[in-house]
Amino acid sequence: MKKAALELFDRGSKICDKAGIILVDTKYEFGLDNNGKLMLIDEIHTPDSSRFWIKKTYSARFKKGLEPENFDKEFLRLWYAKRGYTGSGKPPKMPSTLAKAVSNRYIQICKKITGKKFDKNIMSVGKIEKSLLVNE
Repeated sequence: MKKAALELFDRGSKICDKAGIILVDTKYEFGLDNNGKLMLIDEIHTPDSSRFWIKKTYSARFKKGLEPENFDKEFLRLWYAKRGYTGSGKPPKMPSTLAKAVSNRYIQICKKITGKKFDKNIMSVGKIEKSLLVNE
């Protein structure tokens, strides 16, 4: 599992680097199939599981003590935290403006990583994965 996780992170880092993005950290979820074979069981390299920073502005912002430009979902966590929601109980209703901001964040990172225009009618996980394998 450790070897697989390190290989996934290395591959993700290289793909992101080509797109001008730093894959800062992430999480991978693994399981075993009925034959005991290791399987990746959840999404990877999305704002749900990863933090992404913009490479070209990172150094300058770091030197100024500023947060890196990012493409993660921390702004969503902060929105809920400001309303007292910490993960248990019923969450506050998400306004449509926030839902659109979250959606836009995911679309923007998808476009940056794949280098392709996002079309909600044709983009699917399988097509995105295939494009990443082909565009090595």
